[in-house]
Amino acid sequence: MCRCLDLPRSTFYYEAQEKKTETSLQETIVEIFRANRDVYGSRKIKDALSKIGLQVSRRRIRRIMQEQGIVSKYTVAQFKVHKQTCNEDKIGNKLNRQFDNQEPYAVVISDLTYVRVKNKWNYICLLVDLFNREIIGYSAGRHKDAQLVSGAFSKVNTDLRNIKLFHTDRGSEFKNKLIDNILDSFQLDRSLSKKGCPYDNAVAEATFKLCKTEFIYGRTFDSLEQLQLELADYVNWFNNFRTHSSLNYLTPAEARANRPYKNCPEKC
Repeated sequence: MCRCLDLPRSTFYYEAQEKKTETSLQETIVEIFRANRDVYGSRKIKDALSKIGLQVSRRRIRRIMQEQGIVSKYTVAQFKVHKQTCNEDKIGNKLNRQFDNQEPYAVVISDLTYVRVKNKWNYICLLVDLFNREIIGYSAGRHKDAQLVSGAFSKVNTDLRNIKLFHTDRGSEFKNKLIDNILDSFQLDRSLSKKGCPYDNAVAEATFKLCKTEFIYGRTFDSLEQLQLELADYVNWFNNFRTHSSLNYLTPAEARANRPYKNCPEKC
């Protein structure tokens, strides 16, 4: 009959088998994962399964983990540093690590950091007045560029001509035509850290450490708009309610009120 129908004989002997469900295996993998404080990856789960007589490939385990939405605590999204051209300007470090005893708006420092929004990296830029460690400008955006820095300057609630010195590292986002135009228009002097030396911008680094610990870590941001809104709320708390040991446990707002800038208009 197979010859008449031009079919291989194996077709006659084939018996359809129902596909085995993975429900039991899925439950076992989830149970192992939860019992071990959500830290096991596919390698250790495979070993745990083999101890109870189940031989399962790591590829299959990873697929089931993905389907069940379980991720090891050790699987943390890491920021991949992208190599950028360094600002090779001959501008020196005019600040020279003189971080204390500065006049209001005499020195403003800045830096950028990254924040995870959904599955993509976004960025935050802060401007900090060395006088009282106040965040006087801030912005959040999808790109690490001059527009992000410009957005932080737009939040500064004073005449930018009151700022005497603007100090940053040698990141390319601080060296471009847009930033140069801002500095030239408001006659801001420039200071740059030594290449590869974070200590020359230590206060900015310390401020971002606080920001990451208090605001970024352990938070989930679903959109850039949410990040921008909550960043504004954090900056308000940081400036007006958070006491700083370097200010004798005053808030930045209290420190500014206790020592107004004599050459600055009342609203600056």
